[in-house]
Amino acid sequence: MAAVAPFVAVLVLAMLAAALRGSDAALALLMIGFVAAAMLLARNLRLLVEWARQPVGTPPPQGEGLWGTVFAEIGERLQRECDVKEKLSAELARFQHAAQAMPDGVLYLDEDDAIEWMNPMAEQHFGLDRRKDLRSPLPNLVRQPEFAAYLASRDYSEPLVLHALRRRDGTLQVLVIPFAGKQRMVLSRDVSQLERLENVRRDFVANVSHEMRTPLTVVGGFLETLIDGLDDFSREDVIHFLTLASEQSTRMQRLIEELLTLSALETGAPAQIDDEPVDAVGLVREVAAEAELLSAGRHTLSLVVEGEAALLGSRKELHSAFSNLASNAVRYTPAGGHIEIGWRAGLECGEYWVRDDGIGIDPAHIPRLTERFYRVDRGRSRETGGTGLGLAIVKHIVTRHQGELVIDSELGKGSRFAMRFPAPRLRMQRP
Repeated sequence: MAAVAPFVAVLVLAMLAAALRGSDAALALLMIGFVAAAMLLARNLRLLVEWARQPVGTPPPQGEGLWGTVFAEIGERLQRECDVKEKLSAELARFQHAAQAMPDGVLYLDEDDAIEWMNPMAEQHFGLDRRKDLRSPLPNLVRQPEFAAYLASRDYSEPLVLHALRRRDGTLQVLVIPFAGKQRMVLSRDVSQLERLENVRRDFVANVSHEMRTPLTVVGGFLETLIDGLDDFSREDVIHFLTLASEQSTRMQRLIEELLTLSALETGAPAQIDDEPVDAVGLVREVAAEAELLSAGRHTLSLVVEGEAALLGSRKELHSAFSNLASNAVRYTPAGGHIEIGWRAGLECGEYWVRDDGIGIDPAHIPRLTERFYRVDRGRSRETGGTGLGLAIVKHIVTRHQGELVIDSELGKGSRFAMRFPAPRLRMQRP
């Protein structure tokens, strides 16, 4: 009201002057009131324009009367909008940071399949570069016909599996999700490890079936032969058949026991083992004695012990791993060969090893030796009674004890298998 007060005052004076002196004086005063009001309006409009040109967040000007109220209302409205905008910007930034850290790839496509945004994992999965590939059509960058057909089909009820994309090997699972009209979000996940695990599972089932079918076939064949013609065989032949059947039965029993052991190590065993102090030297001597019995005089065995120490861990598991390496050396070293079993306890680590001068292993096979049922020579493994699970068990046990399995071998010259345990797992024994 204060903004129109001068105009009203002049108007009242004009009316009084008209009543007392005549219309000319009233008209003059009325014109003066209009001019004063116009000047006030112009001044406040100028303040409004100047304020509008200032950066967002500049305090509103101080207007007079009603204009002051208008400036204050506009300022408060702008401040609320700024607060909302900042909040939305913060939420968007937080979402983008979360998407950046996602283990899956994320791309946003517009209605023309051009890339609007991508996270680093999507760059890695599809071999893209955000510095030059943004706003480019994705089908032009990922040149796989099945991907282009999937993107154009508009049927995204099932994910697409892609193999060997540009600049990377492996397998991707891709899923497209439409949103906001014609825009789409492309999610990618690296399923290479899952695919490898599925292949391992498939091979495992096939190998178990084969390994158990063979001894069962032998046992069944011998028993059927004896049942059909027991009177046609001499006592020596019967004993021979039953001995072979017993050997196959023992082999199948050992296979089942090792499968149960491996299963317990992989799934049933606790993540942390009890740190029981195990007399390492005594355990190594025990394993060496067992290897000597298994060899039955066919090899020369030697024992090397350097340093007394207790090894923290599970005695049952350590005995299984130590004896596995020793029995493998006996099985794969021809008669007359030499086998060395040793233990060394130092300040940096403890090491158990088995060295032989047997048939050796081609270095190409070494990375896969600890896979279940992997054999360098399947025929020889069956002849020696191996199940193909021993080294897989050893690898699990040494890993559970924070150690590592080190394999050195040369074809035709022998092998050395060593289990190395970190210093924190040793308790040195003073003489």
